[in-house]
Amino acid sequence: MKYISFLLLIVVGSGCFAQSYQKTANGVSAVIGTNKVDIQFYTPSIIRVIKLPKEKQISKESLSVIEKPGKCEFSVIEKDNYLTLKSSKLFVYLDLISGDISYKNISGEMLLQEKPSSVSFTPFNDAGRNTFSVSQSFQLDKEEAIYGLGQHQRGRLNQRGQRFHMMMQGNTEDPITFFQSVKGYGIFWDNYSPTTFEDKSDETVFKSEVGDCVDYYFMYGGNADGVIARMRELTGQVPMFPLWTYGFWQSKERYKSQEEIVGVVKKYRELKVPLDGIIQDWQYWGDNYHWNGMEFLNKEFPQPAQMINDIHAMNAHAIISIWASFGPQTKPYEELNAKGMLFNFRTWPESGKDSWPPDMNYPSGVRVYDAYDPVARDIYWHYVNKGLFSIGLDGWWMDSSEPDHLAFKDSDLDQSSHLGSFRSVRNAFPLMTVGGVYDHQRKQTSSKRVFILTRSAFAGQQRYGANTWSGDIQSSWSTLRTQIPTGLNFSLSAIPYWNSDIGGFFLNEFKRKLEDPEYRELYTRWLQFGTFCPMMRSHGADAPREIYQFGSKGTKVYDAIEKFINLRYSLLPYIYSTSWDVTSNQSSMMRAVVMDFPKDKMTWDLNNEFLFGKSILVVPVTSPQYIKRVASEKDSLWAEDFTRTQTTKVYLPDGTNWIDFWTGRSVAGGQTIQRETPLDIIPLYVKAGSIVPFGPNVQYAEEKRWDSLDIRVYPGANGEFVLYEDENDNYNYEKGLYSTISFKWNNATGTLSIGDRKGSFAGMLKTRQFKLSVVDENATMRRSKIISYSGRSVSVKL
Repeated sequence: MKYISFLLLIVVGSGCFAQSYQKTANGVSAVIGTNKVDIQFYTPSIIRVIKLPKEKQISKESLSVIEKPGKCEFSVIEKDNYLTLKSSKLFVYLDLISGDISYKNISGEMLLQEKPSSVSFTPFNDAGRNTFSVSQSFQLDKEEAIYGLGQHQRGRLNQRGQRFHMMMQGNTEDPITFFQSVKGYGIFWDNYSPTTFEDKSDETVFKSEVGDCVDYYFMYGGNADGVIARMRELTGQVPMFPLWTYGFWQSKERYKSQEEIVGVVKKYRELKVPLDGIIQDWQYWGDNYHWNGMEFLNKEFPQPAQMINDIHAMNAHAIISIWASFGPQTKPYEELNAKGMLFNFRTWPESGKDSWPPDMNYPSGVRVYDAYDPVARDIYWHYVNKGLFSIGLDGWWMDSSEPDHLAFKDSDLDQSSHLGSFRSVRNAFPLMTVGGVYDHQRKQTSSKRVFILTRSAFAGQQRYGANTWSGDIQSSWSTLRTQIPTGLNFSLSAIPYWNSDIGGFFLNEFKRKLEDPEYRELYTRWLQFGTFCPMMRSHGADAPREIYQFGSKGTKVYDAIEKFINLRYSLLPYIYSTSWDVTSNQSSMMRAVVMDFPKDKMTWDLNNEFLFGKSILVVPVTSPQYIKRVASEKDSLWAEDFTRTQTTKVYLPDGTNWIDFWTGRSVAGGQTIQRETPLDIIPLYVKAGSIVPFGPNVQYAEEKRWDSLDIRVYPGANGEFVLYEDENDNYNYEKGLYSTISFKWNNATGTLSIGDRKGSFAGMLKTRQFKLSVVDENATMRRSKIISYSGRSVSVKL
């Protein structure tokens, strides 16, 4: 956004404090002391602040922000060396002596203040270019809770008191320079260079290594959903994923042949265990010198097109690993290198030999491409399309999208990218590479929705059809516990789609691998957690993770895994409708409890539970419960012990009743209870007043039409739900080709009202049946009625 030139100069103040300011089309610009301050209304709820030394000029195009300032009515009043800017949503106060800014909502509640005289511009030489290191501090209330800042594996929800050196994205760390407050506002620090965030008792500060200016956005939403909506207004809305992406996914590091990967899908079909996706990890290209060649060069994959056809014939989908780096004997490397579009720093894999540890007598020569260059992104997609998309692959596993940066040297960041020094844009790399694939596929076809699984992210990436996973994490109970607040803070950073490797990636802590009963219990509990994540995906190294590796039907672990995979599929109408709420209403699928219960301070740092959609409270079991130590000749080992049913502590948020999903029992909120948790149960509670649709038993997401849905009402309060349907895997919904059916529950009268169907699309059901049920503690389901529905409103007394 180009810096707005002066329109009108007004001299204000007196004596040595005399300053100048101007009213602009979108706000004000002021010269205060040695700095310029520019305040711009993007909307009545979104403010952009730019500060820079007064002798400097800037012309900056944001990589994350795609919104432009809109027409916004506001007033400006000067009084006592302050400017007061007022919109319909906010008061913004500019101190004409210090240049400090503070924000209040329209009710006059103080939201946030800049720390007095805390803006900083320190000269910095960025690869021969004179610029600044920049910082700005804020003052938060003592007890104020904040959330977001991307993905960090520290096991905390509330980010107060934290210090993050956001040097660059890493395998398991995805820094995003955005946080939101329980007070209903958010701050996006629009800078892509190495950045430190630190919250201390006297200040909360962003400090970036490189910046021509301080550039941040203040947004007010009133609550967490509102803040997320404002952030997506700025940085992009969320497209729909295909229905099949919400089914169960199987993967491992790695399927080593065409026969093996097809055989896994075949085995699931034989066992009648639902499956929608299979993932081919690395080395289908053969060797490290051909790293990421984007074609099947490995002799174990002799007929890749036939492989994809075989998977599709079993009604499953396949996605494949692609990287941000290329081996020196690949065609993409040759073309990119000829155009000077490859970086020079150490990345994975370092050795040309596929062995551990790396043998550096045979360096791989693998290099990362310049994703900031639109021509490089064109070349990247050309090879993805030619070698992979053309044979029918359904999506992309963009691994190492940070990218991997080994043996880091500060001089690595001095290299030039298309947009300037690598240092100045480093943290936006995943945004650019993921965006390149999304934009190219969208341009090529609208008949198939983009689906990207990626390891890294930056602000705005939600607009690119990507689901981020938490990296190559360890298999341990502590890591499982950490994943809950990790995923929630990522979602609170306005990017709604996240998942983790079910079971953890590395099995270092379990020497007996799948033979270890503690690991089998851990995997089962992790899969139960994964059932309620935006993507349900089993993956890992060191041992395979398919369901049949854990026993057979009739054994406790196998049956528990199968039960939750089936539960995931029965919830698909609820999940898909929730995904529409994400797209159309800026909602979130995996929700920190504080999002819906901010008045209950017990939720402000609730690390071990969350809401899946707006109805289902999920409390994963994150400690072993069914193992015991037994002696052997050499050492002590763990064995299964199911002699006693254990319990898990559950906090039920205040302000509503909660209905036990498994028993139908209603429990008052605002209390901590103990819930029995046998191996095939985790605590699930449905908020009173919820309406939840359940689908048919299926082996894959689109096996059966939703012509007979089970609509369950959880009584105790009024409620509503919108059932969403479309063609499942194209972008016709963007043209309005979809339908919605609203359900409303009147708790006082016991009446469920079903509204007129709105909208239509090709293949839409004209008539259907709904089984309407009210959940009851004694009979689990009572007062059930089956009705026919042809699109006209109907009310049913239950």
